[in-house]
This record gives sequence, structure tokens and C-alpha cells, in this order.
Amino acid sequence: MSEWSGRWVAQQLGVVLSGTGDGVQVSELVGLALRRNPRRAHLLVSRVLGKHVPTDPRLVRAAGLLLGELVAAELGGAAAPDCAAGLRAALANDPGASRALRDKALARKASGSDVCVLGYAETATGLGHLVAEAVDAEVYLHSTRRDPLGAYQFGGFAEEHSHATEHRLLPLHAGMLSGSGPLVLVDDELSTGRTVRNTLAMVHQLAPRRRYVVAALIDLRSAEDEAELQTLAQELGAEISVVSLARGQVLVPEDALVRGAQLVAEHSRPRGASEPAEHSGAHRVALDWPADLPDGGRHGVLRVHRARLEAALPGMARQLAAQLPLDDDATLLVLGTEELMHAPLRLAEALADQLDTRGIAVRTSTTS
Repeated sequence: MSEWSGRWVAQQLGVVLSGTGDGVQVSELVGLALRRNPRRAHLLVSRVLGKHVPTDPRLVRAAGLLLGELVAAELGGAAAPDCAAGLRAALANDPGASRALRDKALARKASGSDVCVLGYAETATGLGHLVAEAVDAEVYLHSTRRDPLGAYQFGGFAEEHSHATEHRLLPLHAGMLSGSGPLVLVDDELSTGRTVRNTLAMVHQLAPRRRYVVAALIDLRSAEDEAELQTLAQELGAEISVVSLARGQVLVPEDALVRGAQLVAEHSRPRGASEPAEHSGAHRVALDWPADLPDGGRHGVLRVHRARLEAALPGMARQLAAQLPLDDDATLLVLGTEELMHAPLRLAEALADQLDTRGIAVRTSTTS
């Protein structure tokens, strides 16, 4: 099965992804897509996040766990393992390499930390779950654009470049974010770091800590952006550090917006012009999801919840596989919705492990 590389848009727009360091490069982790936006012609799309592009769930989990290992190393002062070669092999559409990378990361997981992890801005909600798992955080919470009736609102922040800027933190109670240990903020991409700074300022005002770590798959900040984050650290009287799987820059030519608008016009279909897809019918499966187990981190996930999910996943995957009309060598997509990224990912991963022997390729992605 061919995999999306993200190179076509970069070539058409003349955008260059450059990297720094000897490890995995930014251009290996992300590709470019077009967007209908008067301010920016391109969208960076991760190849290891399982958001916009269907991805091997074991690669997604491995990348998240590796990012968590960088966090653990940063907090513990130890050197993180060099996993660039294994990650490159997995990115080459090798299911065995993805499985091996995932299994090695699982074997190195920390245990019993006092870290609290916060994932935010929808795209990183699933990634935050994985970082929390890698460091064995007591609490994981992710932000939400939702505003459910009666929910306790701890605070909120603005994602100023987004189409939907307002994000809320809705823990079950204030104590979830009021510990004394380090707080880890997880995002898929750091472009300028402005959203991170907004979030840190808000959280520190409500529940100050001495140590913060920002974790992202890719870090594209300029030297000026880095200086602004350290200025904030001085203002807060706290230590703030950043870890990422890759660092680099996005070099955009001056005429990229014009080229992008032309490409969008050339490749857009008139509304209503697409034909409805044919399908063989829908099958509803009443999955035996454990009672009182959160299906996401909107109101918080505790260490005990992760243990319950691990115990329940193999049985739920067998239940699903038994009711799916799948031929050998088929492709199966497990599709989540918006911020509900982690539960579909883990179900897809469990299905992939069980269906490997039949040659069935399992992929996961999420609507946006």
C-alpha cells in the first residue's frame, strides 16, 4: 500500500523543510498539504501523529512514547536513547519496524512519576496520552473546544493562529492541576511557541510550579522565539525547557500564497460535484467498553485508568475483529473524531497486532 509523502505540495509551492542535528529530520516527520487560508498557503501534516493521514497505529504510539522518553530524560538528567534509525525504518512503511520500535519503547517506560501532563489544541490530545504513558504520569488532561453544561472550568487559553481559537481546561476538580511536581505541556508542532506561552502564563497564574517541560514532535521556533520563552520563565520564576523529536525551519518563498491559491483553484471541485461513495452497509458493534473508564482526557485520566484500558484492549479488539467483514490482505481504517484520538488509536493498535497474521493493514486517523 502506497503511503502519502507530503512532497507534492512542497515541490509546487517551493517550500523547503530544513533540519538541524544528526537525528531524524523534520522533513522525515512531516509533509505539506494545501489549505484555504488567506494568510498561509500550506499546512504541516505529521506522518507519525495519526491525525490527518491514515498511519500505522504502532508507529503513532512509538513516536509518542519516544517523545515521552525525551521528557523523562530531561527531568531525570539522563541521556535519551538514540532511536533515529528505528524511526526511519518505521517511516519506510515497514510494519515489522513499527512494531519493534513500539515494543522497545514500551520496555523502557518509566514508572510512578509525580508528573502532570497537559495536551492541547485538539491535534495533540492523543499525543499527550502517549507522553503521559511514557512517564507514567499520575494525571493527564487535554484541552477542549467543547463547553459541556455544568463542567468545572479551570482556565483557558487562546490558539491565536487557529480557526477556532478558544480552548478550555475542564478537569473533574481543581486538584488535578494543583500538584507540586513538574508539568509537561504536549503539542505536535512548535512554530512560534506563542500558544505555549499563553498556556504557561495561564496555568502558572492559577497553579504555579517550579518546573515545566514543553514536548513537541517538531520544533520550528526561531532564536527570537526561544528567547521569548526564556523571558517568560524569568517572569514566572520557573524553569522551562523544550524537547522534540526533530528541530528545524520552514523556508517559505514570497510567492507561496499566490501559488497556493492557484493550486487550490485548479484542484477544487464545485460543491455537490462529488459522487456518493458506494459501500456494502453499516455494522454497529456494541463494544464492551469498561464502565466508568474515560474514553479521552477532556476531564482527566489517571494512572489507574491506563491500567484498566491496557487490560481491556485485547478483548475489545477480538470483539471487533470477530464482527468485521474483512478479507485477508485487506486494509482497515479506524477513524476517530476531532479530539477523540487516543481510544481509536489504541483499538487500532490492538487490532493490528491481532490481524498481522492475515496480512491485514490497519491504519488510524481522526477527523478535524
